[in-house]
Amino acid sequence: MQALTIWPSASESWHSCVIPQVDLESCSCSSLVKCGERRKRLEFGRIPCHGLFYSSSYFRGFRGGTSLVGRNNCELKCKFFSLCPRSTGNLLSNPKKDWLGAAFALAWALEEPTIGKDVSKEELDHLSDSPEDRDAAEIACLQLDEVKESDSRANNDGDDDDDNNHEEDDVDEQKGGSDHGEEVQNVNSRRIDVRALAWRLHSAKTADDVEEVLKEKRKLPLQVYSTIIRGFGKDKRLESAMALFEWLKRKSKETDDSPLRPNIFIYNSLLGAMKQAENFDVVDEVINDMAIEGVLPNIVTYNTLMGIYIEQGREVKALQLFEEMPTKGVSPSPASYSTVLFAYRRMEDGFGALTFFLEIRNKYQKGEIGKDDDEDWEHEFAKLENFTIRICYQVMRRWLVTSESLSTEVLRLLKEMDKAGLQPGRAEHERLIWACTREEHYVVAKELYARIREMDREISLSVCNHVIWLMGKAKKWWAALEIYEDLLDKGPEPNNMSYELIVSHFNILLTAARKKGIWRWGVRLLNKMEEKGLKPGSREWNSVLVACSKASETSAAIEIFKRMVEQGEKPTIISYGALLSALEKGKLYDEALQVWKHMMKVGVRPNLYAYTIMASLYAVQGKFDNVDSIIQEMVTVGIEPTVVTFNAIISSCARNNLGSVAYEWFQRMKLQNITPNEVTYEMLIEALANDGKPRLAYELHLRARNEGLVLSSKAYDAVIQSSETYGATIDISSLGPRPPERKKKVQIRKNLSEFCNLAGVPRRSKPFDRREIYTPQSEELHR
Repeated sequence: MQALTIWPSASESWHSCVIPQVDLESCSCSSLVKCGERRKRLEFGRIPCHGLFYSSSYFRGFRGGTSLVGRNNCELKCKFFSLCPRSTGNLLSNPKKDWLGAAFALAWALEEPTIGKDVSKEELDHLSDSPEDRDAAEIACLQLDEVKESDSRANNDGDDDDDNNHEEDDVDEQKGGSDHGEEVQNVNSRRIDVRALAWRLHSAKTADDVEEVLKEKRKLPLQVYSTIIRGFGKDKRLESAMALFEWLKRKSKETDDSPLRPNIFIYNSLLGAMKQAENFDVVDEVINDMAIEGVLPNIVTYNTLMGIYIEQGREVKALQLFEEMPTKGVSPSPASYSTVLFAYRRMEDGFGALTFFLEIRNKYQKGEIGKDDDEDWEHEFAKLENFTIRICYQVMRRWLVTSESLSTEVLRLLKEMDKAGLQPGRAEHERLIWACTREEHYVVAKELYARIREMDREISLSVCNHVIWLMGKAKKWWAALEIYEDLLDKGPEPNNMSYELIVSHFNILLTAARKKGIWRWGVRLLNKMEEKGLKPGSREWNSVLVACSKASETSAAIEIFKRMVEQGEKPTIISYGALLSALEKGKLYDEALQVWKHMMKVGVRPNLYAYTIMASLYAVQGKFDNVDSIIQEMVTVGIEPTVVTFNAIISSCARNNLGSVAYEWFQRMKLQNITPNEVTYEMLIEALANDGKPRLAYELHLRARNEGLVLSSKAYDAVIQSSETYGATIDISSLGPRPPERKKKVQIRKNLSEFCNLAGVPRRSKPFDRREIYTPQSEELHR
């Protein structure tokens, strides 16, 4: 069974708090005691424990190492027992100023709510409690399951021999703690075992069960019952707590002046038990019973009810209850304000929490609150401020992980917090960045990153890597590069993950530049990589080479290929293929042949693309014997020619007005069971039309139409014009209507604009410098 706790009330004096002729089991040696209005904290040093250690006074401190000095006219006898070994141990450490408030912030008002994934108990430890929450007694708690007390011990004033005599009794009690049938001491004794009494009531389900246990016992003070009720709450034995409460109500009706009439502390203990047991079925009945009995709620009642409503998901009701407190003459305590803030947290209303805190701050600055001398309001207000910051942070984090897009709300709350002078620390900013995982979160992550850089020179490298990854996911690669530049300039030093992330972003940009043929941006990206200490690999070099080939930039492709070799990167078949294509488009056939021979010499095996380029190159020169050799070599090495290969040969023939040769290759294509496509027919029809064979061109057009292929208007016009030129008779209607004009290819300038928008990169107004393509080694040495 868990420890039972007793809390004296704010309205009761220490006289009424003391239980006459009854010894309660006191707190363990690690408990903290604050005595009366003096509010002196004990500071126990390291002292040897040789059995039992106690004192009968309001404590002031140590004198002589192991003795305590106190007043002789004390009204409450506080005892401390220790079963420590004979080695030296710490009884009590030096507590911080707010230790008690931190440990029991909402223990009384909220009964240590179970908040699960929303807010951990540690996150609420900094909240304040009120004097009413501490019930003015200002003692930590009396743990009733540790040891027994007796008046006979209290009469001894530090006699070590007497302590040793009772040590065996305490040990025996601890050994017997699991005996649920332990008998309560005789009523005539000056000693009562509350733990044993609680165990006997532990299984009580009705008031009759309680009467069966207590019928022969003398009447005990209400503090005993409130302690037991609270202990049942911690054990989640609400049924037993209600049974004891019903028994007290029954006893109160036996006589008008019955001392067992439930008071505000019994009701508060019962509500607290319901809160801890998370069973709220009869809360309204208990509240109604209080009203019937004329028991007025105090601040503890209100705080407990607010906590219960929050646990029930009735946050609005909790806020309404807070608004009701002043009308009932109850002044809110720091714990009340903390509970309201917690309600806004459960509602995920960061703006509401911030507005409420600003109202509190305004009242505090005007002196409307904080007049209670029993509270260190300066300290309590600081804790409320920290709690507000914590709540806003948690709400923003919830907004980020929810399925809805609330990035704008997060930025707006950050702005409002700036206006209020509240700013989360670096740790909170970094946790918020980790919560940014979707594309639309990049604006939040970028803002948080900038704030961390402004407030603190230190930042986690893993957080920077996460922002780089997120920027890439949102297609903001240039922003990712800026963060990488910060790592190089401001730290921390980038690691392999940083390198791999930024290189992957460059690859995406280079791939986009390659597909659109924007070779200039490809070159600039390579230069930027080298400038930032990133070594381009073959993939990056090949992207730029292909972009140059697509743009028919032969000279640029040659210079990039040279730079690639000089940088120590071994060219691949893709590198050679792109260079061969650029040389062919530039009609540098001899240079292309040299590259081909060099490629074969270094052992790079050609692929289909390279073979196709060489076949086209030989066909343009009219070297069809070499074309045959290329085709035979392809078959020998296991690479079958495709329609692309034959299209390249036919296209070369068409450019040289070799219609008959083109038709021969068309026939060879059919013999190898390779199906022609639109490009095949269009290039062949154009070649035959230019070669003075309009009839054959007309028949091929009809064949393509019958095969379901849709040819371009250029092929249609070639047949019509050739027929008219050479006087051929054809049926134009059989060709069908003239096909519409196909859209022209997007110009490079438009591609460049789209690329800049895609990559999020700035537009450069100055013209491209050819020196950006290739920097001579002599010039590099002078840098």
